[in-house]
Amino acid sequence: MGLIVQKFGGSSVADAAKVLNVAKIVTDTYRAGNDVVVVVSAQGDTTDDLIAKANEINPAASKREMDMLMTAGEQISISLLAMAIESLGFPVVSLLGWQAGFNTSSAYGSARIKKIENDRLRAELDRHNIVVVAGFQGINKYDDVTTLGRGGSDTSAVAIAAAMHADRCQIYTDVEGVFTADPRKVSHAKKLKEITYDEMLELATLGAQVLNNRSVEMAKKYNVEIEVRSSIQKDVPGTIVKEVAKMEKMLIRGVTKDTDVARISVKNISNNPGEAFKMFAKLAQKKINVDIILQSVGRNNTKDITFTVSKANAQDAVAAILDTFDMDESDIVCDTEVAKISIVGAGMESHPGTASKMFEALYEHNINIDMISTSEIKISVLIPLKDADKAVSAVHDAFYPA
Repeated sequence: MGLIVQKFGGSSVADAAKVLNVAKIVTDTYRAGNDVVVVVSAQGDTTDDLIAKANEINPAASKREMDMLMTAGEQISISLLAMAIESLGFPVVSLLGWQAGFNTSSAYGSARIKKIENDRLRAELDRHNIVVVAGFQGINKYDDVTTLGRGGSDTSAVAIAAAMHADRCQIYTDVEGVFTADPRKVSHAKKLKEITYDEMLELATLGAQVLNNRSVEMAKKYNVEIEVRSSIQKDVPGTIVKEVAKMEKMLIRGVTKDTDVARISVKNISNNPGEAFKMFAKLAQKKINVDIILQSVGRNNTKDITFTVSKANAQDAVAAILDTFDMDESDIVCDTEVAKISIVGAGMESHPGTASKMFEALYEHNINIDMISTSEIKISVLIPLKDADKAVSAVHDAFYPA
C-alpha cells in the first residue's frame, strides 16, 4: 500500500513486554501490505545511565568518546526489537545510523544531518524486510559515529520519511497525541486532531515534550506530515501535524510550561550606544542562546538589561558578561527559580483580548508576571517557579473551561 516510517521512544521499548508490544504494532502495519521502516530510541533511562557511567570514570570525557558511548543505547534497542519481530515470524533487519546512510556534521553531541544515502534502506525494503534503524545517530566525514542531541530520534524518523518520500511518518509516544496542555498535569486537557507546523514548533520549543523541535523544522521544510500516536492505545486516532490545519474554532492550541529557565539581570550598564551589542555578541560567541529580553529606560547614564537563558548556560552567561564589562559581580543577578508559561495559537494576532485573558487568569490566582514576550502566534510570561503548575491550570481553564 505504501511506505510507513514509525518511530518509538525510549518509554515505548523500556522492557521486554513493551518491546513485544511495539513489534506487534510494526508487524500489523507490515501485514497490511506496507513497507515499514522503524526508528527506535534507547530503552527507558539507558541514555541517562550511560552518562552516569561516564561520569564515574571521567566527568570531563571528550564529546567524541561520549558519542561512542551514547550510540550503544540505540544499538541495544534495535537488536532487541528485531529479535521480537523475528519471533513473530516476520523478515527483519536492524541497522545502525551509519548503516542506514546518515551522514552528519562533526559537532559531537549535537550533529546535524547533512544527507541520507538511502541505497541500503531501499535494498532492504526490496527484499521485503522490515527495517529497524537506530535513531539519534549517524557518521561524520572522519568515519566517527555522532549523535544528534536529545530528541534526535524524532529527527531521524522525519529525515528518513523525507529522503524516502514516505507516505506517512508516525511518531508513537506514551500519550494519544498533542494536547492543549500536558494531560498528566491538566486532567481536562483536550487532544487536537490537527495542528500546523508553526504551532507545533512553538509548542515544542516552549516546553511541550511530545515532539523534538528540530524534527518539526525538518518536517515543515520537506512537507512531511507527522502523525503523533499512542503506542498503548493502538486504535485511537492521533494528532496530525501538517502545513494547513482546520482551526476547529479554536484560538489557543496549547499551554506549555518550561522550567529549564534562568533569568539574568545586569544592572548599571553604560547607556552609551553599542553596550547591548557587546554583551549579546559575547553570549553568541559562547554559543549561549538568549530568549526573552527586557531593557529598562536609561537613567543617570546607565540602564538595566534582563534576559533569560537555559539553566545549563546560566553560569557561563554570567562569566561572559563579567568578561565583557568592567563591573562588580553584585551588579549581576542570576535567578533559577523561575518558569516560562506560554500560550500558542495561529489565530491570536487577529483576536483582541487574548493577552488580557491570560493575564487575568494569572492575576485571579495571585501569580506575579516578571517578564513578557510575544510573537504572532505565542505569548510567553516569566513567573516564579513555585507557581508554574498552578499557572498552567489557570491559563488552560481560562481558554478551555472544564
